[in-house]
Amino acid sequence: MLRSMYSGISGMKNFQTKLDVIGNNIANVNTYGFKKGRVTFKDTMNQTISGASAATQNKGGKNPMQVGLGSTIASVDTIDTQSSLQTTGRALDLAISGDGYFVVKQGQSQMYTRAGNFYLDDNGTLVTGEGMKVQSLKNGVLEDVTVNVNALLPARQTTELVMKGNLPKEAKGNSDLLQQIKVVDDEGIEHVIDLKISPVNAANGSWKLSFEDKSITVDPANPRANIVEQNITIPDYDPNNPAADISLELKVNDGSNGARTLTVNMPIKDLTKEGGSMDANAYPDGNTQGALESFNIGSTGEINGVFSNGLVLTLGQLALAKFSNPSGLSKTGNNTFQESVNSGTANINVPGEGRGSIAAGALEMSNVDLSEEFTEMITAQRGFQANTRIITTSDEILQELVNLKR
Repeated sequence: MLRSMYSGISGMKNFQTKLDVIGNNIANVNTYGFKKGRVTFKDTMNQTISGASAATQNKGGKNPMQVGLGSTIASVDTIDTQSSLQTTGRALDLAISGDGYFVVKQGQSQMYTRAGNFYLDDNGTLVTGEGMKVQSLKNGVLEDVTVNVNALLPARQTTELVMKGNLPKEAKGNSDLLQQIKVVDDEGIEHVIDLKISPVNAANGSWKLSFEDKSITVDPANPRANIVEQNITIPDYDPNNPAADISLELKVNDGSNGARTLTVNMPIKDLTKEGGSMDANAYPDGNTQGALESFNIGSTGEINGVFSNGLVLTLGQLALAKFSNPSGLSKTGNNTFQESVNSGTANINVPGEGRGSIAAGALEMSNVDLSEEFTEMITAQRGFQANTRIITTSDEILQELVNLKR
């Protein structure tokens, strides 16, 4: 039989595969996070009719004579280029700008995806549309992302009042520094205290701090009965011997306009006495009870919960996986990928650590270009037609050979 007929058959099969891949690309032109495919060809074996010969003294060299026996598929590639981001405004729509894949789990199976249209299930777990659980990273361990929209943050008593900033060596003019701070007692009640910082001997680093809760009824016989004063001395900075903490017993309203005592520790190791501005501030810990009002996701994957008491706490941080050869990942359907022996092992960390950043309220579109796909479709169609002509022509030649017997 004619070799050209078998070459034509191999070409038809290859172009059919190419059309299959193009069809799949076009079908997923609106699939979020989809990565298009590409088919490449290579020639198959060649039949050697005559080998090459080297040049001699009397005769030049001769090239080999070979007849190709068709083509075959060289590769079906996944093109993992970044696609455009489409703004949706939905808080749980996330896109990756840069390298990386979201990590999701179904049972013990770990998969990866670029499609960030996530949802909360009835347990508050962040999941994909198919119910796969999105993973966060905590202390190097993967865990499910859970956002309890009914969460209550318990009250926490103020136990520490950290002083930070600078109290200059020379205090001139009106050098009093006034500030209002909020502290929480052991019953979870918040109190507003006026803090005044005044120099005693600024050159030696000696200052006076006055704390006053003005909601307490002042004793007419002693107008300063509710004022707590504390003298502090700021030593020269010594990393091996930081300044000792100071213990305070603040007076706060007991609920009946009387006074009760709140013991607080005041570290001053972060205070300096350098020349320049006077910008010392007090930072109390503790908080009142608060309910989760809303949450948002930042560019490094942190899930920030906004509570009714004004606190913003990190509830978790999304994990991203990076691969040495992302094109080597195996597609498993539902917009997910799995590791293969040629993709490399998943290197999992938080966004921004050599990985892309998270764009909240957006989704990554498919990287399929319709104009390119239609052009490739025309090429594949014409290639398929040309190979059918090879088979038709070979058939006509065979028919002529059969007719020789007549």
